[in-house]
Amino acid sequence: MAEPGAAPSPAGAAPRSVPELTAALRGGDYLADRGLATAAFVALSLRRPLLLEGEPGVGKTEIAKVLAAVLGRELIRLQCYEGIDTSQALYEWDYSRQLLHIRALGDGGAGEEVVDALFGPRFLLERPLLKAVRAGDRAVLLVDEIDRADDEFEAFLLEMLSDFQITVPEVGTITADAPPLVVLTSNRTRELHDALKRRCLYHWIDYPTADREVEIVRLREPQVPEELARKVVAAVHRLREMELAKPPGVAETLDWARTLEFLGEPDLTPEAADLTLGSVLKERDDLELVREDLEEITTRGR
Repeated sequence: MAEPGAAPSPAGAAPRSVPELTAALRGGDYLADRGLATAAFVALSLRRPLLLEGEPGVGKTEIAKVLAAVLGRELIRLQCYEGIDTSQALYEWDYSRQLLHIRALGDGGAGEEVVDALFGPRFLLERPLLKAVRAGDRAVLLVDEIDRADDEFEAFLLEMLSDFQITVPEVGTITADAPPLVVLTSNRTRELHDALKRRCLYHWIDYPTADREVEIVRLREPQVPEELARKVVAAVHRLREMELAKPPGVAETLDWARTLEFLGEPDLTPEAADLTLGSVLKERDDLELVREDLEEITTRGR
């Protein structure tokens, strides 16, 4: 939480302290604890990439989005997946436009000048990494779920993060005047290499405490009554204690509270929980396991 007296920075202004950044994030509806706010502030101030790990749904991606908004920067997102290669992350040539250009030339031939033009900036399609290098410190680059990419792509990304420059053989070397703020996220589906971790500042985002999660729900979904928010958070914390294939994250807590409020449910009864369980659990086996114990989950501790 922000310290007393800390006020958000104006949009686009760099925060001058951790409390100032914390307040700015809160103004963007993101409740960061002091550890996360400190890591983000140091990454921003020292121009270091920030690697965030944690369970799905704890707010790793969301903080990059909010940082871009409160800093007045463009958010550039590179979503990683199995099999992603450098061309999908860097740039591609607009072959359709190149072909149309050749046809428009008709019988004029394809001299050296024409060939050079075909592989010039006009026909270059920016992908996230090239776009981020060109934008420099006017952007926040979000490399989402880097653990889903393979070792080769991770090694390539490590090299790019070292100098923030990209060479396009037909165009030349493009270098960032100042690096963007880079946020990498990982759900730890595989272990990242030490070299990449050493390049970055590191922070683990854990599930929030019950009180903090209630505060998050009230901040993001102010229409949800506080008593309902507390009951939903208590139930979610009990779900996380169970042997579930996919324990619910904060995003699912918000979905559950929002769904119950939308349906006009004033309380989290076993019946209401049963009807809305699909907003918090997304695996059939988890649903069946939890439905066997809904009474305990929704009423324990009342």
